Amino acid sequence: MPADTIAALATGAGRAGVAIVRVSGPHAGACLDALTQKPRPKPHRATVRTFMHPHTREQIDEGLALFMPSPNSFTGEDVAEFQVHGGGAIVAALIDALTALPNVRLAEPGEFTRRAFEHGKLDLTQAEAIADLVDAETEGQRKQALRQFRGALENRIEQWRSALIRIMALCEAEIDFPDEDLPDQLAQTARPLIASLSVELASFLDDAHRGERVRDGFRIAIIGAPNAGKSSLLNALAKREAAIVSDIPGTTRDIVEVRMVLAGYPVWIADTAGLREASDAIEAEGVRRALERARDADLRIGVIDSRETAIPDALAAHDIAVFSKVDLAAPHADAMREARTRDLEPRPLSVRTGEGVAALVVAVEQRVAAALASEEAAPITRARHRALIEETHAALTRADAALEEGAELAAEDLRLAARALGRITGRVDVEDILGEIFSRFCIGK
Repeated sequence: MPADTIAALATGAGRAGVAIVRVSGPHAGACLDALTQKPRPKPHRATVRTFMHPHTREQIDEGLALFMPSPNSFTGEDVAEFQVHGGGAIVAALIDALTALPNVRLAEPGEFTRRAFEHGKLDLTQAEAIADLVDAETEGQRKQALRQFRGALENRIEQWRSALIRIMALCEAEIDFPDEDLPDQLAQTARPLIASLSVELASFLDDAHRGERVRDGFRIAIIGAPNAGKSSLLNALAKREAAIVSDIPGTTRDIVEVRMVLAGYPVWIADTAGLREASDAIEAEGVRRALERARDADLRIGVIDSRETAIPDALAAHDIAVFSKVDLAAPHADAMREARTRDLEPRPLSVRTGEGVAALVVAVEQRVAAALASEEAAPITRARHRALIEETHAALTRADAALEEGAELAAEDLRLAARALGRITGRVDVEDILGEIFSRFCIGK
């Protein structure tokens, strides 16, 4: 257990009705004693107290004091909380009073959560879920982060780990006890188990990166020829003047991106440069970026002037083809026919009159929900998780092939697979990733 005690504001910075200052460590109880000069509150019971500076005895504020002794606290250490009025001067004076005590210092980013991990109160996936809960801005993000915090991914990893331990035991037994009365070729009996686990891991990885997209956002690219109405469509969807609209072709040369919430999920919609033969180097770069964004997008919306027939080649099957400016002309029959042939969803629309805009939003919401909504209890939410599961799967594949040569070679790959799984939850080899994970936290968490 660390010898020092940490303190920090646990609620958001700025003016508020209530602020909570959290203290964790072996001297947490002594902090309460020093600032109240009264008997320590009963564990887990909020008690009204007057808080004073321990040296000057100047009154700081009156509020609620709580004491949560080890191990029944968030960090697993003794924890004290001071609930005071949320003025900045009060919070600053309270933290100054606490850090004036011996062995008490200001917490580093993520240190409360790191101490909870080090005391076995949660694993790394749950620690990451706390960061996701703090950052959650949509209902979909909140639900996903809460499932992970409750141990959904940890439980799945532990199931795989148990299966892997069983497989390793078969190989290790053949290696370590060759003279015992064991079945012949014991390690070979592990092959069906390896195959089963490999299939399960491959299936888990084949999720179209759903969990990461819930965290980072569903990406939509608006593409089309110059003056087709792309920027006007972006503004209509965003309900604000996000992009410059002009009759001059090539006005948009770089990507203009707007973040929205659709169907309870974060969505990034990008207006891109008009697709045509570029007249200069700057426009050529804009076209290149437009095509790159279209290639990487989860959904493309192609905007076609209803008076024209050319449909962007960058559109793929199941993308949306918006036929704009229907207040000026009906969509060209040849273009509509091509859209249906290419399995695109045609949608007539006029930004000027509003015709079709609401229906397009509904269609996009349906696409987003279909792509991101899932009953999967434990999706992959971070690139770190995906890379380690891929590493585990690759090691299992090598182990299966190595069994042809003998249990010794296979055993090494199985150990590598177990090591990769362990790094997801933090069971082994975590020191090199702890700093990166917890540095993303705000002070006080």
